[in-house]
Formats: sequence, C-alpha cells, structure tokens
Amino acid sequence: MMTKKGLKGGNESHNTTVKIIMKRIVVFCVIVVSLCTVFVVFLYFGILRFNYPDRKRFPIRGIDVSHHQQSIDWGKLRHENVRFAFIKATEGGDFKDSLFVHNWHQAQHAKIVRGAYHFFTFCKPGKEQAQNFIETVPKEPHTLPPVIDLEFGGNCQARPSRQAFLKELTDYIDEIERVYHQAPMFYLTYEFYDQYLQGELEAYSIWIRDIFKYPRLQDQRKWDFWQYSNRGKLKGIETFVDLNVFHGDEIHFMKLLQ
Repeated sequence: MMTKKGLKGGNESHNTTVKIIMKRIVVFCVIVVSLCTVFVVFLYFGILRFNYPDRKRFPIRGIDVSHHQQSIDWGKLRHENVRFAFIKATEGGDFKDSLFVHNWHQAQHAKIVRGAYHFFTFCKPGKEQAQNFIETVPKEPHTLPPVIDLEFGGNCQARPSRQAFLKELTDYIDEIERVYHQAPMFYLTYEFYDQYLQGELEAYSIWIRDIFKYPRLQDQRKWDFWQYSNRGKLKGIETFVDLNVFHGDEIHFMKLLQ
C-alpha cells in the first residue's frame, strides 16, 4: 500500500512532467508562429514567392506595368532578363494611364518588346472603350497583341449577364481588330474566366493570372502567358511589379509580333 509520502512524491513527479510538456508545447507554438510570421513577411516584401517557373521551360520573361510602378529605369531592366513588357494604356471609356506614353517609348528605346493593355469595365460600352484605346495606343509593327484586362477586382459593381457582356466585348474586339489588324489577347483570373468566357471566343489567346501555382483552367484550355507573381522586385523599379512568362519558344514568341 502506497504511503502518503509516496503518493505526494508521485503527484509531484506527475506535475513536473505536465509542466515540462506544457513548456514544450508553448515553445513549439512560439516557433511555429514565428516561422509563419517570417514566411508572411518574406512573401509581403517579395523575398519569397509561391511560384518559381523553371528557366529552361520558360526562358522568355517579362513584366506588366502602369503608373503604379512610378518612374521606371528601363535601361536597368535590360539587365534583369526582361524580354517583354505589357504596359497599361487605358481603362473604361476615358481613363488614360498618365505614364503610358513615357513607358511605351522608353521600353522601345531599351529594346524591350512592348504590348499595351486596356482594363475593360462593365460600365461602359465596348465601342466607347475601344475608341479610348485607339486614341491612346499607336499602331506600330513588332508589338505584342493588344490585351484586354478582364477581372472583377477594381471593376465597377455592375454584373451583366454573360450574353450582355459578350456583346460589349465583341464590339470592342471588332474595333480593335479593324484598326490594329491583330487579334487581341485576354488577361484573365480564374473567377472571370469561369463566369464569362469558359467555352467562348476560343480562338483568342489567354494570359492567365495564378500567383500560387502552375495555372490550369477547368476546361484545359491552353494559355500563352502566365502572371506568376504580383510582388516581384527588379532593378530599375522601386515598387513591386508583376512577373510573367511566355509559354512557348522563341519561334512562337516572334509569331505574336507584328
């Protein structure tokens, strides 16, 4: 039979063991939280990212920029393996990016292949938006196809039916093709594609956004460009910048240019 002294000693040993276990749990939790915090901070400041596209598979790399990138030293970008740049030109029916003209000419001077993009809004007719783009972007040879930026983020609150949206989008495309003699390309998020473009206008190329993983559309539709990061850091740009790759070789890339 255990004496009171033995019982007391057993309880003390048990309590000591519990305290040790609790301390270890606390230390483990602190380490986990600290590592998670460091990981999030590294992601935020662009030190780490989710995607690292293989350079052998995706040798042709580029960026997309707007006035949000402020003053860009395009000369320095030539040494950052930047082969192409999509430059914001317009948005909606009347907005013109304040730095488009400067970026357009400086990218050409730096021998970086250029393309212009338009942020398509739900709140303006397609023809009106096309006219805004046409007034802003010069018709020049050896440029990438005009891009139509299609996403919910930053768009107006209207949510037209698929039929109504496709009508306005087709009106925009018709005007762009008439002037530039190039088929435009769609910049897309998964959400927008699934709601409005899955199974539609399949002759047009896609530039897909996926900053977390290798992109795959539900219907296995092919894409030509991949925006794989929105917090890239490059010499020549003080702010974060979107990073992209072309899904193809040099021959296919050159075929896009006119």
